[in-house]
Amino acid sequence: AFGRNYFKRASAPDVEDIELANERAVVLAEVASLKKLAADYLHPEVGVTSTDGAAFGRIFFNRASAPDMEDDEFADERAEVLAEAAALKQLAVDYLHPEVGVT
Repeated sequence: AFGRNYFKRASAPDVEDIELANERAVVLAEVASLKKLAADYLHPEVGVTSTDGAAFGRIFFNRASAPDMEDDEFADERAEVLAEAAALKQLAVDYLHPEVGVT
């Protein structure tokens, strides 16, 4: 009985080990998800479809157990900080564009 071993002959295709095959499957899955993400980004007119229950949540700001709105102290401080930020932004714009001149 003479037989040939087709798996160990010199012309036999190389067999991938399981770890490499699993890694290849993970990489191909990631590539497929990135391709879908790129297609979604490239075509925003397609829209988003979702059947996830978490996507249809409640409005947590109007419910009875919602925390009270911001205190007046914090609102005043927030207004001051925003005014300072607007002034700094205007200063940065003036610095970047000296051709505008000083008024």
